[in-house]
Amino acid sequence: MSKAEKTKSFIVERTATIFNKKGYAGTSLNDLTKATGLTKGALYGNFKNKDEIAMSVYDHNIELVKGIFFGKKEDPKNSLERLVSITDSVKINFSLLAAHGGCPILNTSIEADDNHPRLKKRVSKTIESWKKDFETMIAEGITQGVIKKQIDPGKYSVVFLSLIEGSLMLSKISGDLSFLNQAMDRMRTIILTELKK
Repeated sequence: MSKAEKTKSFIVERTATIFNKKGYAGTSLNDLTKATGLTKGALYGNFKNKDEIAMSVYDHNIELVKGIFFGKKEDPKNSLERLVSITDSVKINFSLLAAHGGCPILNTSIEADDNHPRLKKRVSKTIESWKKDFETMIAEGITQGVIKKQIDPGKYSVVFLSLIEGSLMLSKISGDLSFLNQAMDRMRTIILTELKK
């Protein structure tokens, strides 16, 4: 990794939580210089503008969350077990995500929807990518013979993504983990009763 790449990575890592908590509009140049210890010139010597930093930070935050929720920590034997493990990961790692400001998909979606077309497009791509991840897991489970053949991966991927994102938002804003716990319990039930062969 070159010195410039290291500096960019440093800037992104040091400002990731700030952007996730304060949003694009709420994050000031002063926040960025304070978090990094760098001058405005040093920041903009590595990124064209605040927009470019925000885009890189969003990508970084999404990779962190994806690793927390979708990472193969226990190396499940098949796709059905992997789907079940996601419900556990979401529950176990909620406090870590909350300390980071919550889910960057939700945070960025709300702010970027009407105000930042580039970020909105990036969030839409993330949602589509995660939906495809679920579809792939379900399709693999069908191939592995652990998920019923008649299951529609597209429909269930929408349900699972909605349960995760909706419950994260409700638990984060209310401080009530029952939203998250009940949604993940419901997702587990769907996996084990509706999908399981």
